[in-house]
Amino acid sequence: MTTFVITVPGTFISDITTSERATLERKLTSRHTDISESEDVDLLTLNEDGTFAIRLEVQAADQYEAKLDATRLVSEALREAGVKEADAPLGPPAVTGIDTDL
Repeated sequence: MTTFVITVPGTFISDITTSERATLERKLTSRHTDISESEDVDLLTLNEDGTFAIRLEVQAADQYEAKLDATRLVSEALREAGVKEADAPLGPPAVTGIDTDL
């Protein structure tokens, strides 16, 4: 298995509350570990125009699976934070880091 850092972009259509943001970060913090911390990568970047990027680590056999898993994790975390899917459409995920034991 390979550890991938995946960036999932999106846009908040309506403002995200402090509580929703805290819940979102809490739900995803376990996916922001060694690689992200050593590279000083933020878990969540929120821009003034409502766009955002979430970076998290997933273990997968390949990039395709990693992107699917990351998108699923972000979608679930947003839902659990009380953000409706229509209020935070996601863009295509991108691989922004890879760590392998080859």
